[in-house]
Amino acid sequence: MLVAQSYLVRNGLKQTHRLVGKVSYALVPFIVLSTVNLVHFRMKPAAGQMSNVTMYFMALMLNAVVVFVVLYALAMVNRRRPAIHARYMVCTAFPLFTPVTDRLIFNYFPSLVSAVPVLDGNPLVQVVGFLLADLLLAALAIWDLRVNKRKDVFPIALGLMGAYHVSVLTVYRIPAWKGFCEWFVG
Repeated sequence: MLVAQSYLVRNGLKQTHRLVGKVSYALVPFIVLSTVNLVHFRMKPAAGQMSNVTMYFMALMLNAVVVFVVLYALAMVNRRRPAIHARYMVCTAFPLFTPVTDRLIFNYFPSLVSAVPVLDGNPLVQVVGFLLADLLLAALAIWDLRVNKRKDVFPIALGLMGAYHVSVLTVYRIPAWKGFCEWFVG
């Protein structure tokens, strides 16, 4: 949808762009609900035995959804400001990096697996995706500042992503998160 929307705008098909954009008002809630349902389904076997790894992965997936929704909401709030709207829409892809980078690392770069931190024996390859996302956002922020004299969107997205990454790497240690996780899977 991101690629199609860019194509439509670039080719002057703004009405079609708006129509497709309206589909996102149904698609995004569907993505959120299906993701939350998937997390619940995948974590259900852990009910009653909430490990650090389980709580880590719940934070990874649920907090990604929160950041995705915040970036999408910022894009929609700014839909009448095309340059800002487009940048925020591009940023909605960043919370979704780790599912892709995890698979790429395990399948094509297994030597990286031994180089990442470990939680209870599980390699946290997600930190590579975090680093990649943060580096790309930082590069976009620098580029946008130098080329367009803009410092509004990409630094905000980088801050949101940084908060997301820190939360994933730390929240599993907080007793209140364990309580939430037990409630969620229960």
